[in-house]
Amino acid sequence: METLRLLGLDPGLRNTGWGIIDARDNRLTFVACGVITTNSRDALSDRLSDLYRGIEEVIEAHRPHEAAVEETFVNKNAASTLKLGQARGISLLVPARSGLPVAEYPPNLVKKTVVGTGHATKDQVQMMVRTLLPGSTVTAADAADALAIAVCHAHHRASAMRLSALAGAARAAS
Repeated sequence: METLRLLGLDPGLRNTGWGIIDARDNRLTFVACGVITTNSRDALSDRLSDLYRGIEEVIEAHRPHEAAVEETFVNKNAASTLKLGQARGISLLVPARSGLPVAEYPPNLVKKTVVGTGHATKDQVQMMVRTLLPGSTVTAADAADALAIAVCHAHHRASAMRLSALAGAARAAS
């Protein structure tokens, strides 16, 4: 089996975390991570443009095969939710325009996959990411979340492929 490079994105207008892992069979390897930061004093259009360019640079530098983005949770503050949605739109758009398949995962599924509980804290996620990806240089919570999203995608993608193979074998046998 070949190595699959995965990009995880944790969208935010102020900080968008990104994480790159390699997946081969059941082995996951840390490649890189970071945070794309925008200036809150800039116009919204400039911030979204900065986010676009930042994600584009990550894709150009690391050449992932697939991407995964965390789904938006609804906030009590409608304006904050709308801004998060716009950042999330950019996080979906850039990989798609680069020709990457893009998966989406709810925050609770990411936490459950990585930590074992859907209500894990940021510290628990960061600790498990360091455990699952030895040698990772995670210092920011947003980058840890992005790596967790990539790990979640690796696990769920592998399960979906196994199920698809089983279904195909069952159809061929009948």
